[in-house]
Amino acid sequence: MVKDVSPRKSGAKTPPKPTRRARSRSSSKKEYAASHEELTKYYRDMLLMRRFEEKAGQMYGMGLIGGFCHLYIGQEAVVTGIQASLKEGDSIITSYRDHAHMIACGIDPKEILAELTGRAGGISKGKGGSMHMFSVEHGFYGGHGIVAAQVPIGAGLAFAHQYRGNDNVSVVYFGDGAVNQGQVYEAFNMAELWSLPVIFVIENNQYAMGTAVRRASSETELHKRGESFKIPGEAVDGMNVLAVKEAAGRAVEWCRSGKGPILLEMKTYRYRGHSMSDPAKYRSKEEVQKMRAEHDPIDQVKQRLLDSKKVTEDDLKAIDKEIKATVAEAATFAQESPEPDPSELYTDVLAAE
Repeated sequence: MVKDVSPRKSGAKTPPKPTRRARSRSSSKKEYAASHEELTKYYRDMLLMRRFEEKAGQMYGMGLIGGFCHLYIGQEAVVTGIQASLKEGDSIITSYRDHAHMIACGIDPKEILAELTGRAGGISKGKGGSMHMFSVEHGFYGGHGIVAAQVPIGAGLAFAHQYRGNDNVSVVYFGDGAVNQGQVYEAFNMAELWSLPVIFVIENNQYAMGTAVRRASSETELHKRGESFKIPGEAVDGMNVLAVKEAAGRAVEWCRSGKGPILLEMKTYRYRGHSMSDPAKYRSKEEVQKMRAEHDPIDQVKQRLLDSKKVTEDDLKAIDKEIKATVAEAATFAQESPEPDPSELYTDVLAAE
């Protein structure tokens, strides 16, 4: 007999479920009105992600990082804007493209790069590598190598928040390729039935593993995917951190107020291939160059800072120099950190009761 663990049976307080239809909105033109301090922080955070990923790509090419390695270059505005809207106690979970998400959670770049190189000093003691890092202490419930596997787990994290009676939310990141997996819709259905506080974030970088969205999805407006479950959705300019922050703020408020799940389609773009082994021949160099020149998330913020007249080019170069030094220090730490002891094969396998 299967035990009923629904919120109603478990004793958890379930917020009244509003009668509503799914509301799908087109890409929001609104932007968050960031202060100079906030804008500078977004610039720093995104630049750290960019420089970190560039270093990771370099170290992979040198043979210092094994296995798979998926870079986030170009998509930095998504996790930066969303993370800026969260608080301690919220949880996030994502796919194998997870390095920047960990940085956004405040995890030391040294521990992340040491994990990529399989060292004992890594955040998962060298056992997770690039695709399976994890840190409960930072509210980061993993990068997951199985496509879309994190989506139902993220719904489960939202259930845990609801069951415990707090106002925390779960943010679940997945891509335009993962959106076609069946388990995504099972998670949607459960999340809406139980009014779970979960934000489903589709990072639509347009090519999944290497196939354009228009060739893989009959419905290319991915923010509409929750309509049959009455989950509201919105398309957002994922290359603009202020647009992301504005949409994320509203989504977080929606979930914290007990209205159930919400879906955000972040229209973004990755500059590199799907992974380091992907030459990305399915798109032209001109397309990538055009995106870099006209929509780069870091350049957009850089220009806003310069236009404010509160900083100069030299000020921003100093920030870049400081960040490059941080990443270089992380690379040194990773290479000097020892290999995991063989006894680590037997740790963290089972959870003690």
